[in-house]
Amino acid sequence: MPNGFVNVLKAPGITSHDIVAHLRKVYGMKKIGHAGTLDPAAAGVLPIALGKATRMLEYMDDVDKSYTAEVTFGYATDSGDDTGKVIEEMFSYELPTEDAIKGALETFCGEIKQRPPMYSAVRINGQKAYNLARKNIEVEMPERTVFIHDIKFHEMKENGFVFSVKCSKGTYIRSLCIDIGKKLGIPTVMSFLVRTHVGKFKLENAWTTEEIGMLPHKALYAMDFPIKHLPEYKITEDEALMIKQGKKIDVAEGVEVSEKFIRLYTDKEFVGIGRYVFSEHKIAPHKVLL
Repeated sequence: MPNGFVNVLKAPGITSHDIVAHLRKVYGMKKIGHAGTLDPAAAGVLPIALGKATRMLEYMDDVDKSYTAEVTFGYATDSGDDTGKVIEEMFSYELPTEDAIKGALETFCGEIKQRPPMYSAVRINGQKAYNLARKNIEVEMPERTVFIHDIKFHEMKENGFVFSVKCSKGTYIRSLCIDIGKKLGIPTVMSFLVRTHVGKFKLENAWTTEEIGMLPHKALYAMDFPIKHLPEYKITEDEALMIKQGKKIDVAEGVEVSEKFIRLYTDKEFVGIGRYVFSEHKIAPHKVLL
């Protein structure tokens, strides 16, 4: 049974769950998961974990993501993209200049507040917001703080523009497009979205489902591939046995550990994830893969 990651190039028109279901057939296994759902209409990078690698998904929660999005002027929808119900239209407006758009984008760089769209997986009183929206139950979406590392104008379109953004986890690009429109004084929707990177997974290295079907094992990345942002720590075979038995090990003399989670390796293999116990200066097992 294969264990590792696949960098899938999701096509628009299919769900993230559809990708998982397809790869279960390709690899002949049930234990498959994904990192970061993409909306059905969106395209781009969708990291998929197979077998034991599914246990590594939680360590990808904090990785940055990048997107390229198209914004269309003149109307707004209840979902924030062009698949939703139109809730506002503006038939007469002056198309913003490139400089005006660039100026608006600059105001979103850094730490910002945003509200997720109603059609999202955010939970409200234990229920997913999109389920409430489908029942026509209106609720106020909670405001959240996210971080925009970089945002750049790309090109004008006939009735909109294209931009790219690198952002923290939890950022909703649909909400960002809505807020950019508000800054410019025109209702907007996100009319297309491509995710170009998730941590170590990049668009230029992504595989289509057809390519994976032809060369399934060549498409596999090692289990530790997406968590290289965690520090590496070498242990002996005896220490690996202790970790496997659920025991803590001492940190080597003179070694400083500053992160909560670390990657553990022997000379031969990746052992798993250790958790640094600051008060004891020891490493406890957190996820053991042996």
